[in-house]
Amino acid sequence: MKLAMIGFGQAGGKVLDRFLEYDSTRGTGIISHAVAVNSAKADLMGLEFVPNENRVLIGQSVVKGHGAGTEPELGEQCAREDMEEIQSAIDRTTTSEVDAFLVLAGLGGGTGSGGAPILAEHLKRLYVEPVYGLGILPARDEGGIYNRNAARSFQQFVESVDNLLAFDNDAFKSGGESLHEGYSEINAEIVSRFGALFSAGEIEALGDNVAESVVDASEIINTLGEQGITSVGYASEEIERHDRGLLDRFRGANGDGISESGDATNRITSLVRRATLGKLTLQCEVDSTERALLLVSGPPEHLNRKGIDKARKWLEETTGCLEVRAGDYPLPNENRVAAIVVLSGVTDIPRVKEMQRMAIEAKENVEELQAGSEEDLQKLIEYGDDEE
Repeated sequence: MKLAMIGFGQAGGKVLDRFLEYDSTRGTGIISHAVAVNSAKADLMGLEFVPNENRVLIGQSVVKGHGAGTEPELGEQCAREDMEEIQSAIDRTTTSEVDAFLVLAGLGGGTGSGGAPILAEHLKRLYVEPVYGLGILPARDEGGIYNRNAARSFQQFVESVDNLLAFDNDAFKSGGESLHEGYSEINAEIVSRFGALFSAGEIEALGDNVAESVVDASEIINTLGEQGITSVGYASEEIERHDRGLLDRFRGANGDGISESGDATNRITSLVRRATLGKLTLQCEVDSTERALLLVSGPPEHLNRKGIDKARKWLEETTGCLEVRAGDYPLPNENRVAAIVVLSGVTDIPRVKEMQRMAIEAKENVEELQAGSEEDLQKLIEYGDDEE
């Protein structure tokens, strides 16, 4: 799938940078064009892989290159003020080579949370290609103001894009690590999951290997649909490599017949179960899924068709949706078999409900503090008048 990626804000720019590194080292060819947009000059300068001419500093008359902090209203103002400059950077790509646009942003800060939905609306007005968002939610312990911003931006982003691919930092945050290390690992997780999904079926990545059932750009676009929220599951297992003929792929053999983790069919069905019921990019009730896609990747001889069909039927029963697509993605140099499960159009999302509750509480706390400050100020004024 060929994408024009726009990283908006600090988190969006860093994830875009990692996507470019992933695309370069693996030769996936998924990024047709990349643009980083930010109101903080230092963040743009810190990027490694985004070309300098595709780094757009916005809002200089508003925040003077220092960023929007945690103020989404400032981020929105910066985006509206310099939309022509952003568009000029995007115009450097040829849209005939692009299957879709992907706007990446962290939703807890100011620039990305405020500006990304505005850019998405703008792109949808101009282009016939789908416009998707990749929204990154803050962890619970990042504070009430970040969750308040995210609750507001999440709703706006969902309404602005054809589909919002969601990633919850809280589900992947580990304890006992520095903030920099934590975000670095989270960004790697984002890129590995979504990079594997978008590179499926790309000829540059497949090389001489042809999938039995190709998952191409149209399959991904049809799964994501025209609006909604998407969560992605992933599971993988290391395998021992053996030199075998291609017939093993169709027989489902894996060297010695049955390995410690079961034969090829059982391995695939087991991985799909773990990907679906394990850690998702956004925890949700899987039976609220409207459309689903299953992708199994790994060495060709381990991509058993019977196992994929069996896993697809299980996914249909588990999600309760009739629209389930499935395919394989042969990677001869890999030493792992992996399953990617895309749950699109999910509606029962406890994390979003909790985030909205935290946003309401944060707003109430701010109003309470403001009321208390006004009362204290009034008392101070009255005390001063009494002294006179």
